[in-house]
Amino acid sequence: MRLLLTWLINAAALFAVPYLMQSVYVENITTALIAALVLGLVNTLIRPVLVLLTLPVTVVTLGLFIFVINGLMFWAVAHLVDGFYVAGFWSAVGGALLYSIISWALSALLLKK
Repeated sequence: MRLLLTWLINAAALFAVPYLMQSVYVENITTALIAALVLGLVNTLIRPVLVLLTLPVTVVTLGLFIFVINGLMFWAVAHLVDGFYVAGFWSAVGGALLYSIISWALSALLLKK
């Protein structure tokens, strides 16, 4: 049940991002649900490999390269899911940052241990 609620929170956060950034577009709530699912799978399966492969760059940049990796994952999902569009790379980095903040805030409010 908690996993389903987390997925719905992430979809709501993704659906809220276009209202704060004009360069990110989510067509409807169904697209947000699909994109949140794909984003969760990509972040679970591909992101750890990228973090490990780019560890030297991440150390040199004091962890700031993680923002680039998050933006790349956000941008990749936008290319995979129809109805979810991101204008460019820097828009993806900003969108990923906003998505993370909104998702964290909603999770802190709605999910209690």
